[in-house]
Amino acid sequence: MAPTGLWLIGARGSVATTAITGLLALRSGVVPPVGCVSTLQEFADVPLPEWEDLRVGGHDIVDTPLEKRAELLAEAGVVPHRVLDAVRSSLSEVESDLRPGYHPATHAGTQAEAARNLTADITEFARRHDLARVVVINVSSTEPVFPALSEHDNLGALEAAMAVPGRTVLPPSSVAAYAALRAGCSFVDFTPSTGIRIPALRTLADRQRVPYAGADGKTGETLVRSTLAPMFTTRGFTVRSWSGTNLLGGGDGMTLADAEHAGSKLASKGRGLATLLGGDVTAPLHIDNVPDLGEQKIAWDHVSFEGFLGARMSLQFTWTGYDSSLAAPLVLDLARFTAAAHAAGRTGPLASLGFFFKDPMGSDEHRLAHQFSELVEWAGTL
Repeated sequence: MAPTGLWLIGARGSVATTAITGLLALRSGVVPPVGCVSTLQEFADVPLPEWEDLRVGGHDIVDTPLEKRAELLAEAGVVPHRVLDAVRSSLSEVESDLRPGYHPATHAGTQAEAARNLTADITEFARRHDLARVVVINVSSTEPVFPALSEHDNLGALEAAMAVPGRTVLPPSSVAAYAALRAGCSFVDFTPSTGIRIPALRTLADRQRVPYAGADGKTGETLVRSTLAPMFTTRGFTVRSWSGTNLLGGGDGMTLADAEHAGSKLASKGRGLATLLGGDVTAPLHIDNVPDLGEQKIAWDHVSFEGFLGARMSLQFTWTGYDSSLAAPLVLDLARFTAAAHAAGRTGPLASLGFFFKDPMGSDEHRLAHQFSELVEWAGTL
């Protein structure tokens, strides 16, 4: 396949840095593609970009050098030191393709001007590397829930409002999505932020004839839930309650300690569980910031269920892992699948990529096994 761009929103964050470091390591043969769904035998005949075909750039509102971020992740145990040593020189090449991102607190002009700048960055990146297409993936920090505005329903009204000085008509994730669409790029939201889930932006995606996917990458606790919940329903058990506690440190812990930022994440997790169990169930879920955990994340779930003759039983599980290590290979998978879909002329929401998301666009299916079967069947048509 022709060279393909991967443009990351939040390119200096933990997930993006792990994905970039991992891609460079895969290219050089330093590591095997463990955790990469797209390398499974089921997709051997799908025309996906090779690791060597992917060129990486991105936006971020912070300016910490990528190499420094990788060093911090190595100290935290996410990136092996031998891998960092092997790709260190290549990180500077990616660094040259990173550009300042948008945030309303630091941008003096209109959102229309900000979007034009972001679009120009992506377009110039594609021109400089002679790329056939670019997949833009949002891996930035989770935003607070953004209020619905009347301008969100109509593209013309939205663009007029974006040109008004002092107006913040879109959250940063949606400005990034708008810029990507204007550049003719596909867009994937790995976060639960608003992103492309605005009617006017979906209209723009249709006009530009580009595909999009999301939302909120399914990496840990929800991955387990989407596997276990069907077990209860197909076995005929009645789940009475499903309680969950998430402990995490690092940047995510700080961000999600704020109730406004955590709101979209909690809603995304809750919708999937209700669908899996066939209706509402008592499901309290807590997210707590534990700085001592660093990049590590711990999820503990307690499931109370009823069996034959009303017998009350329970299941508990604990999931411990590095969220960036779990997320990064999926980001690379999504870049490959979305690029292949765009090359094949697919447009609109890529519902068959629901396997990767907590709250999949265009699909109400949350059962992991069913999602994987759908992914395999869909990929075979590309």
